[in-house]
Amino acid sequence: MTWDVLDIMGAIAFGINGTLVASEENYDLLGAYILGFTTAFGGGVIRNLLLGVSVEGIWIQKSLFIIAFVSITFTFFFPHKWKHHFKHSAVFFDAVGLAAFAIQGANYAVSIDAPVIAVVTAAVLTGAGGGIVRDLLAGRKPVIFYSEIYALWAALAGLFIGLDWISGPYVVTVLFIALIILRLASIYYKWTLPHYFSAQKRNGFY
Repeated sequence: MTWDVLDIMGAIAFGINGTLVASEENYDLLGAYILGFTTAFGGGVIRNLLLGVSVEGIWIQKSLFIIAFVSITFTFFFPHKWKHHFKHSAVFFDAVGLAAFAIQGANYAVSIDAPVIAVVTAAVLTGAGGGIVRDLLAGRKPVIFYSEIYALWAALAGLFIGLDWISGPYVVTVLFIALIILRLASIYYKWTLPHYFSAQKRNGFY
């Protein structure tokens, strides 16, 4: 699974996901494009800034912007009578984008000889950074901080790649599929990390 494939899958998945969120918030076409592009490329921009790498490489990916543009446009103009069925796919597209960009971000950090902690950070930011900005622009609490386990899966992918436990296209493909399954399982089974107030209640502080 090459970088190009991961980039394309991530751009399509996050472009669609951002547009579906815009649709839920009743945003207009411009709002859909902003949320779609932000979700697809925001994580990469934040990652490059924190790694001290030029963000110029993000803006010269003309083909990816075209792919994201087509995905956003198609999703926005999808027939309304069927769109409510399409919205249920938002979670799946988000899981695909998370998996694709987490692996891509980790591989990018490894390519510039970044330390393991930077590889993990790059995986999390590339996989979830765009979603954080998307939620803020949509007036929502970023799902990464409170909902079903999200960024943890990206962090684990970054750790495995940073420690060189993942090598070869077949193993990367297995990791990609595993991340999607784990993210979807987190939602289906409502897996969450411990919450501060929940812990206090269990300990009798309330």
